Amino acid sequence: MNTTHPTPTKPRLKTSAMIASIAGEGQRTRVAPFGHALVQLAEQRPEVVGMSADLAKYTDLHIFAQAHPERFYQMGMAEQLLMGAAAGMAKEGALPFVTTYAVFASRRAYDFIHQTIAEDGLDVKIACALPGLTTGYGPSHQAAEDLALMRAMPGMTVIDPCDALEIEQAVPAIAAHKGPVYMRLLRGQVPLVLDEYGYRFQLGKAALLRGGNDVLIISSGILTMRALEVAAELVADRVDVAVLHVPTIKPLDTEAIVREAGRGGRLVVTAENHSVIGGLGEAVATALLEAGVAPRFRRVALPDAFLDAGALPTLHDRYGISTAAMRASVKRWLG
Repeated sequence: MNTTHPTPTKPRLKTSAMIASIAGEGQRTRVAPFGHALVQLAEQRPEVVGMSADLAKYTDLHIFAQAHPERFYQMGMAEQLLMGAAAGMAKEGALPFVTTYAVFASRRAYDFIHQTIAEDGLDVKIACALPGLTTGYGPSHQAAEDLALMRAMPGMTVIDPCDALEIEQAVPAIAAHKGPVYMRLLRGQVPLVLDEYGYRFQLGKAALLRGGNDVLIISSGILTMRALEVAAELVADRVDVAVLHVPTIKPLDTEAIVREAGRGGRLVVTAENHSVIGGLGEAVATALLEAGVAPRFRRVALPDAFLDAGALPTLHDRYGISTAAMRASVKRWLG
């Protein structure tokens, strides 16, 4: 008598798996790090104001609104108005922190940021949720090209933080920086990773989180979390992986990138939660080419395509930015 056993199936993912939560099961998190950091900053700097376009609850700016209601401005569903009003307030001496979704800032309100904020070099800090592939609600909400757009804007500083600790540290740092800033924003229950590495955010600086002789992963944002997980897992395969975290996409820390990539013999991999077009990978490739450094070079990035809707774990596997997919890619590239 033959006995057959059903093939194990993965648990069916619910609709909630489409929402922008990138914390793994059992991973340490902090709640609303951006909102709490902005409240602390506002207690020291009375010129700080918070502004949003009907998305305060979904960018953690509601924490600031509750603490400082007289300094919070709800502009309604009008992102162009939001950016124009922020420019006006900055000209009058306020320090606006503006929040919306990354698609709305980088695509819908791009011209208003360009003409009313960046051209005059105004002190407006734009913090945007749902960056890259951190929502499963399809191309209308997936900002896969925001870094490319904002990198191209003259005078714009561009930041892609990794975790809760970095967001907390970046808020006062970008406030101290004169000029416009675009920062990707992780909201809600945000993973906590970098505290294990004694990390301290410095605007414009990359940080070598771990050394390794076989592979160098140059990463930003949530892909630094994944890179660290890949490095830990590949120890069992006797693959030694270094991770260089690059939170500031513009201005790029070319000195650190060239120095680390110039250590011969290693496979160099860039990893980003962004389109393969115009983001960290292309910036690093340009820096290496101009410096005359030519390692074996590969990229982990989202494809040049309109991405599917669906559950985030499924999409991260499909597009190669999950830990398992990254690990498989690195092993394949090593041969």
